[in-house]
Amino acid sequence: MEIRVNAALHPAAPHHLPGFIAAPGETDILMIAVGLILLAAVLGVGNLYLHLHTLPERLAHKTKKLQFEIVAVLGLLALFTHNHLFWVIGLMLALIDLPDFLSPLRSIAASARRIAGEPPLDAEDGSTAEVVAHAPAAVAAPAPVVKTEIADAKADAAAGKTEPAHSKADPKHDVKHDVKQDLANREVPRHA
Repeated sequence: MEIRVNAALHPAAPHHLPGFIAAPGETDILMIAVGLILLAAVLGVGNLYLHLHTLPERLAHKTKKLQFEIVAVLGLLALFTHNHLFWVIGLMLALIDLPDFLSPLRSIAASARRIAGEPPLDAEDGSTAEVVAHAPAAVAAPAPVVKTEIADAKADAAAGKTEPAHSKADPKHDVKHDVKQDLANREVPRHA
């Protein structure tokens, strides 16, 4: 689309102007196109920047890291202070697995409470739970084998029986052996 210029123009002016130059009073199509491209570029680069900026938080959230809150705070500090060191520290924290010290300590505390006979604590508020469905049944105390054998031997002696109920020569009926068998047969509860 070529526009002819009036002959009254300066003699050094070009006689044929390119098509992207708008005539006076017409809409400048090139300016509108460049404005839309510029707006799309600014929004695209801003979206890319924010997407890249939240990379540490997304990495920590995906892997359920314990330090997710710290990484999120470091990301916000880096965003508002423009200090890139916070972002780098957050990225390193998101990529590194910190050891979980809290779970074994909670398990130890729960086991100690169970041994002491106290009810377990609720995880949210720290109060004791009334009924716990997953708690294992209490292990019964072993029967006092030694006292029973001694009491039986005394009762037999008082009744006039000369031979004890269990012969000491037979290791199957030894009192120590019975206690060891009782302890070996007892089921010890396992906790996951």
